[in-house]
Amino acid sequence: MSVFEIIGGKKLKGEITPQGAKNEALQILCAVLLTPEKVVIQNVPDIIDVNKLIDLLKDLGVKIEKTGHEEYTFQADDVNVDYLNSPEFKKKGGSLRGSIMIVGPLLSRFGKGYIPRPGGDKIGRRRLDTHFIGFQNLGAKFIYDDENDFYKVEANNLKGCYMLLDEASVTGTANIIMAAVLAEGKTTIFNAACEPYIQQLCKMLNSRGANITGIGSNLLTVNGVEKLHGCTHRMLPDMIEIGSFIGLAAMTQSEITIKNVAYDELGIIPNTFQRLGIKMERKGDDLFIPAQDKYEIDTFIDGSILTIADAIWPGFTPDLLSIVLVVATQAKGTVLIHQKMFESRLFFVDKLIDMGAQIILCDPHRATVIGLNREHNLKGISMTSPDIRAGVSLLIAALSATGKSTIHNIEQIDRGYQHIDKRLQNLGAEIIRK
Repeated sequence: MSVFEIIGGKKLKGEITPQGAKNEALQILCAVLLTPEKVVIQNVPDIIDVNKLIDLLKDLGVKIEKTGHEEYTFQADDVNVDYLNSPEFKKKGGSLRGSIMIVGPLLSRFGKGYIPRPGGDKIGRRRLDTHFIGFQNLGAKFIYDDENDFYKVEANNLKGCYMLLDEASVTGTANIIMAAVLAEGKTTIFNAACEPYIQQLCKMLNSRGANITGIGSNLLTVNGVEKLHGCTHRMLPDMIEIGSFIGLAAMTQSEITIKNVAYDELGIIPNTFQRLGIKMERKGDDLFIPAQDKYEIDTFIDGSILTIADAIWPGFTPDLLSIVLVVATQAKGTVLIHQKMFESRLFFVDKLIDMGAQIILCDPHRATVIGLNREHNLKGISMTSPDIRAGVSLLIAALSATGKSTIHNIEQIDRGYQHIDKRLQNLGAEIIRK
């Protein structure tokens, strides 16, 4: 397995462009299964999770052609649904959590969708109930093969209905939308996720002939249509990368310009980093982060300690809490990080403590960070990346630390960040992949 070797403590400088949004890509690529016509997708990130999904679609019989820089053309006019029963599919489908979103399109267009229990990050329990209850509401029959950990849904004719989701699951909402677009009649989805990724999916489907209203709210109405057409769709820049680069600039006291950030789609992200004392300036659609010697954490209006917690959109995304936590280690002040959604996502803080950070892990969901105010640098150590976001957080910590750090299991980082070592080298980082 590959490792990163990092010599930290170097100030970086330059411009960096965020990749296409990973979480949007996993939805949009599955949506190509809804039509036999050609679909062109632009700004596709070259990362492990997306490449695995493209490979899976190819195995299903989707014709795929790389037609430009980060651009692909997909045509699902000869899908081999029988592949879903193959041992190869059970192995490949189980290695990628995003593969769950092929089920809705396959069910909608072909009357059946199968998936093994998906893998992905080891960050705690991640239920799939919302997906399958939604399919059942549309009239599908759910079958679970306990012996093989294999899920099946089948339906002769999906029919629209009203449903109140048990949780505002992003992937669950996406899957149900894709199942409903070709269903008979009207489907109303209340407590729907409304992240920009969901908005992008709905806009893309509408451009292909779907009839979806309420986009951007938690109440979606999907009027079923007989068929969808092809289209060209460009994905948003990855907001998690953008937040990661903001954190990187602050921790390394660097001057960095993040290009083409689609600022209006970032929601509360810039404001959350500003509450940590990080300065930034919007320049058109770029985000300029000046070099700062120090930054100070804000407090609540009554002077009490600031709490930063994750929440469903338009709240703060859980994918950036690990970055915020790392950034706080060198700030002046104290902050409570509350990770509500996943019970294992904060366990990486033991490595930061080994590096010299002052962190109290209160319980699996909460950590208190007492900022060092740069009075003591973090020190380089050897560590292992447990998941995508924690891995990049540790990478940021290593780039700011004194001495040499080694990060193992960097395949986790590669799952979500495109050629991150080369892009950071262009900013002046001393990072080597071995």
